[in-house]
Amino acid sequence: MVLRHCAAFATFLILSGPAQAASPAARPRAPDLGIKVGVLPAGPLDAITDVAGVAVGQTTIVRGDNIRTGVTAIVPHPGNLYRDKVPAAISVGNGYGKLTGVTQVDELGEIETPILLTSTVAVPRVADALISYMLALPGNEDVLSINPVVGETNDGYLNDIRGRHITPEDVFAALKSARGGPVEEGAVGAGTGTIAFGWKGGIGTASRHLPAGLGGYTVGVLVQTNFGGVLSIAGAPVGVELGQYYLRDQASNTGTRRDSADGSCMMVVATDAPLDARELKRLAARALLGMARAGSSASNGSGDYAIAFSIAPSVRIHTEDKGLTRKSETVTTLSTSPLFEAAIEAAEEAIYNSMLKATTTTGNGHTIEALPVERVVQILKEHRVTR
Repeated sequence: MVLRHCAAFATFLILSGPAQAASPAARPRAPDLGIKVGVLPAGPLDAITDVAGVAVGQTTIVRGDNIRTGVTAIVPHPGNLYRDKVPAAISVGNGYGKLTGVTQVDELGEIETPILLTSTVAVPRVADALISYMLALPGNEDVLSINPVVGETNDGYLNDIRGRHITPEDVFAALKSARGGPVEEGAVGAGTGTIAFGWKGGIGTASRHLPAGLGGYTVGVLVQTNFGGVLSIAGAPVGVELGQYYLRDQASNTGTRRDSADGSCMMVVATDAPLDARELKRLAARALLGMARAGSSASNGSGDYAIAFSIAPSVRIHTEDKGLTRKSETVTTLSTSPLFEAAIEAAEEAIYNSMLKATTTTGNGHTIEALPVERVVQILKEHRVTR
């Protein structure tokens, strides 16, 4: 087994046996193809890390013929999150999932740990490791309760999910490697074994920046895609044109598992706009609209969640603050609509990026092909999405 730290993308890759054939760096992102999602400009990186202080770390596990899984960590700020919590909220599109920590976030409107994404049945083990990580941080020697936030999607088609191969060391590696800058996308981290619209899914990210007159705020989104429906890219019916989509030939029973709408999608939304938990819940709900724009069928078997948080100093919750009241400055309700548009656009593009950057993956006796870029480009031109 070889452990390699890829500093440029804050990713740990654990390999044993043959690696995947193609490199994510060889595949394009949506903007590279001339795809313009929405009307707002992206940030410099077009990633969740455009929100200052937000960091991402990933552990990618590719081992033997059957193990294709990993961990993705989203860290809201570089400080001690238990002592310096961020306001947060969770919106549930469909609750068929295993999101640890959701009730306390709903009740208190805050997050006190990094957000981790992983494989479905690995959630308890990842949460346990996250608790250990937080308890060991300097300053947390007297902490008796930690609310870990861990989301998941099911990678059991390409990965030996029952083996629960993720270890505490894998979790620590993702957390310790987390940093700002470019975020590696595609079949990496928690997206190593995922499937989207019957093609290879994975980790994707994007951002949108509001003009100064609207506050100059940034909204960044990171997604873990593992769901289905009828893929649409910027309005073009890509899934239909490729002949792979939910309910295809359902009446004649010729559809395959790749046409299933089941799965899940985890979405993490970060912003530097000073929002309280109530407004963050509304912001999270808009990210789910970006998922709908991409063609999600929101099926019964899909666990779809959006977690939103604000890193703005004026809305932080400090554990040491024992006062009876707390003063904070937040964006007015009437000023939230541009932020909502930013979340929708960033979420939609992040989904496209997760698929475009993903590579064909074989594991657990199955192969899932990468989205065929050349054919997609042709479809987009035919529908006048690009030139």
